[in-house]
Amino acid sequence: MRALLAFDKFKDSLTARDACDLTARALRERHPDWTLDACPLADGGEGFCEILTLAAGGRIVTSAVSGPRGEPVQATIGLVPVAGIPAAARRLIAPASGDFAPTATIAVIEMASASGLALLPQEERDPWHTSTLGTGELIRTAVEMGAAAILLGVGGSATHDLGAGTLAALGLNFEAADGRPITRPIPARWRDITRLSGRITPGLPPIWIACDVTNPLLGPKGAAAVYGPQKGLRAKDFSRLDHESARLALMLCTYCSQPENLMDLPGAGAAGGISFGLMTAAGAQLLPGFDLVSAWLDLEARLLAADLVITGEGRFDESSLSGKGPGAVAARGLALGKPVHVFAGQVTAAPREHLSLHAITPVGMALEQALRSAAANLTTAIQGAF
Repeated sequence: MRALLAFDKFKDSLTARDACDLTARALRERHPDWTLDACPLADGGEGFCEILTLAAGGRIVTSAVSGPRGEPVQATIGLVPVAGIPAAARRLIAPASGDFAPTATIAVIEMASASGLALLPQEERDPWHTSTLGTGELIRTAVEMGAAAILLGVGGSATHDLGAGTLAALGLNFEAADGRPITRPIPARWRDITRLSGRITPGLPPIWIACDVTNPLLGPKGAAAVYGPQKGLRAKDFSRLDHESARLALMLCTYCSQPENLMDLPGAGAAGGISFGLMTAAGAQLLPGFDLVSAWLDLEARLLAADLVITGEGRFDESSLSGKGPGAVAARGLALGKPVHVFAGQVTAAPREHLSLHAITPVGMALEQALRSAAANLTTAIQGAF
């Protein structure tokens, strides 16, 4: 029996790699003769750098940068040799002029490690006061290391600064009316910004943003409305933040000679608008995140080779099978005629033929306890299923 273990993270409890490792350990105890293929998944958030870097034979370096509220944090950069990236993934990120040089290195950066929501306790989550400065510092460091391109995963952010902090780290200046520099252009300071100056670091390599979010920057489906509440935005402040976002976005478009309709582009609202900021000022391009990760991990070939597919994440609902990550893995496994088992903290999707759904959280267990007990709950559920 060959089993593919393709888990995403269980938010606030298990990383994708943890879930795969726990499942493998539980299965080996029961079925030592099985062949297990562990394939942790990433959606651009936590785990994106590690999973893609190690899968391609790269190395991870640590850099001290500014955290979302200015505190020092240790964040990571993955340095990946182009030769280690599967051809299908390489084609998605090749420059328009052709392929990379054989010795080129791509930097894989995970925004969450520098500007992530998980870095802040609940009481410090406030998008008016958080910045992407640290993400820009990671990009700058990767450029200094000679990266031929930057691949940025933008899931799990704590910010809504339109990437202004990142742009500040890369050379753009935000100034008050009297010429004073605003070095941390967080939304709480946007009213003071009256002009921009400077330019993005010369020779900045191509930046690709792995993103499956389709939200525009502004409006009822925009970044503040949809993602602001989970970052600490109060309902009464939505209109003000959206208005201030529109003002800064217009300044960026004008200064960078870019069309205002960039604000309406699907994905412009990803991660508090960092996609918009980097597209406008640094020429960044969006890539479908799960498609890239699937190609990078050679997921299709691994699904074809499997006799059994085991996947899961924190929550699995009816929309999951038409979405990304574990839902896409499950749907593709079913299409190939493979038996599929899904394990999740909470399951509300309806069973289907060849699809077995397992809620790992015992009935009646409180969420806080379930998060603390996720490892034990997953192990117990795996042992009970196989």
